[in-house]
Amino acid sequence: MKVSLVLSGGGARGYAHIGVIEEIKKRYEIISISGTSMGALIGALEACGKLDIYKEWVESLDIIDILKFLKSPFMLDSEKIFNKIKSLVGNYYIEDLPIKFTAVATDLNKGKEVWFQKGPLWEAVKASSAIPGVFDSVEFKNMRLVDGGVLNLMPVAPVMSDFSDMIIAVNLYGENREMDLKLEYEKRKKVTILNTIFDKMFDEKEDNANLSINLMMEAIFRYRQAEYKPDIEIKIPKSSAKWYEFHRALELIEIGRYFAKETLQRRENGKNSYK
Repeated sequence: MKVSLVLSGGGARGYAHIGVIEEIKKRYEIISISGTSMGALIGALEACGKLDIYKEWVESLDIIDILKFLKSPFMLDSEKIFNKIKSLVGNYYIEDLPIKFTAVATDLNKGKEVWFQKGPLWEAVKASSAIPGVFDSVEFKNMRLVDGGVLNLMPVAPVMSDFSDMIIAVNLYGENREMDLKLEYEKRKKVTILNTIFDKMFDEKEDNANLSINLMMEAIFRYRQAEYKPDIEIKIPKSSAKWYEFHRALELIEIGRYFAKETLQRRENGKNSYK
C-alpha cells in the first residue's frame, strides 16, 4: 500500500519522526512527503534516502557536539547545522528526489505559506525550520522566510492530490499520555548522562521564549487542523520533550517508534487510534 506522509513541526520532538518512519516502512511504501520545520528536515532526509546516515550521526552526538551548534542558550547556528548535514548526505534538488517532497515555510513579507517543491533542498528546509528567535530568517527571491509552523504546523494540503492509498500524518502536539518505553541499557545510560548535563546548563526550562513558542504553535495547529484530515494521525505527546531538547534524540526516536507501532496496530485490528 502506498502512503503520503505528513510530518509536523515541533522542534526536538521531531526526532520522533525517525522512529515513526522506520515503523511505517515495515508496512507501507512512502511515495510522497510534506513537512514543516523539523518535519521538513526529517522528511527531506527520507526523501533523498539518507535518513539512516543522519540517524547514525545524531545518535553519536554528545553534549559537547551539540553545544558547537549553539550561538546562545536559545539561538542555533543554522549555517553550521546545514553545512554539517550537507557534508553527511550531499546536496540535492527537490525535483530530482526519488520521493515527491514539499517543505512548507512562511513568507513574513506577504504573510503567506510558501511551498517548496523544486529548487535546492537544504535551502528550502532551512527556511521551513527557521523558528523565529531560534534560527535566522532566510532571504530568498524577495521573501523573508521563517518556520512554516507560523502558519501551518502540519501541512496536509500539499499531499492531497498525490496518487497514494492513504495519508498518514504525525502530530508532535498530541495529548500527554503515559508510555511503557524500555530503552536498551547503553542508550538509557547515555540519555541519563546527557539529561543531567543539559538540565544543569539550561535550568530555566519554562522561560518566556519556550512558553510563547509552544502557545503559538498549539493555537495555530488547532485552527488549521479543521481544514484537511489525514486518514491516520499518529500523535506524539507534547510532553515527550521541550522544543530545544535536541540532546534527547536516542529517546525520542524510540518514542516515535512506540506510538507509531501502537497506532498502526490498532488500525490493523480494526480499532480507532487514540483521540
